[in-house]
Amino acid sequence: MDQERLSFIALHSISGVGDYLLKQLVSYCGSAEQVFKTPKGKLMKIPGVGNVTAAAILSEKPIAQAEKEIKKAEKNDTEILFFTDKKFPARLKVIEDAPALLYYQGNADLNHTKTVGIVGTRQATSYGKESVERIIQELVPHDVLIISGLAYGIDIHAHKYALKNNLQTIGVMGSGMDVIYPTAHKETAKKMTEHGGLLTENVFGTKPDAHNFPARNRIIAGLCDALIVIEAAEKGGALITADIANSYNKDVFAVPGSLGETYSEGCNKLIKTNKAHLYSSVKDLEYIMNWSAGVQEKSKPVETIDWSAFDYDEKKILNVLKEKSPIQVDELMWRTELSIGTLASLLLGLEFKNVIESLPGKEYRLKLK
Repeated sequence: MDQERLSFIALHSISGVGDYLLKQLVSYCGSAEQVFKTPKGKLMKIPGVGNVTAAAILSEKPIAQAEKEIKKAEKNDTEILFFTDKKFPARLKVIEDAPALLYYQGNADLNHTKTVGIVGTRQATSYGKESVERIIQELVPHDVLIISGLAYGIDIHAHKYALKNNLQTIGVMGSGMDVIYPTAHKETAKKMTEHGGLLTENVFGTKPDAHNFPARNRIIAGLCDALIVIEAAEKGGALITADIANSYNKDVFAVPGSLGETYSEGCNKLIKTNKAHLYSSVKDLEYIMNWSAGVQEKSKPVETIDWSAFDYDEKKILNVLKEKSPIQVDELMWRTELSIGTLASLLLGLEFKNVIESLPGKEYRLKLK
């Protein structure tokens, strides 16, 4: 591993250097390697860096720790993905609190065309399990990547049934890659690395402490195009994931349940408060997400684009849409490197000019060739 990647891992290992500050440091100094060559005085001028953090950066411990982490990754057949890597999930790159580094075991494409998160209670009932099975069977024609959290209940049932139906599935962990939790799911986790994968932001040896799971939930929410909640109490991890997904402008769906049932309260409340679309069949998801099974039909252009009629940023958007159409707004923002406010304004203007059209599921399509 080259010095830049070693330095990136070293920064990640420093207590007090979170994902946001890590990106700040690399941005201010020009590279991860350069951070360790920057004098203490200059480091402390970077917002968020105090005396303790600056001293920790300039000690020998981070590099030594990083070297150990790399050896553990090699021993455990684990890839370490950096925020700047092409293989790093593009869906996470557009999220402000995204992890700067991920540990990955598996063979799934983390930038799969269609991704669906499935979450719910750890106390799954027969109704919940049957709902998982029906939903995954309906999703098979779409060849989606199923994402969940490897937990008891709805999560593990989603992983197992995805494997049974030959859909790749990713388990996002709240522990280190070498600490499968719960241990009862080790066999399923191993199968997932052969047909999907395991993903975590935690260093090797990290225990599945309670505070790691809300952080884990944001990765699940960020990775999916659509999140489906199946059985959830009025409070719990599934609803936290749904709230995060909503904050990321993801489409959230909930399977309704019987009135008065504890594990239907959360889903029913999400639907009642307009925080989730009602999921009754795959047709609901197909309509909202503008998905059709198999290959998307391409729209027929009615006329060519007069490029002289558009400014620089508009041309950036149109060039991306020429390469991929339709495209979700989050990916469009990442590809054009425009802020969401600027992008929204430009998209509206292009719609008025009848060059593009908006579709359900926060997607945009090029109307002209």
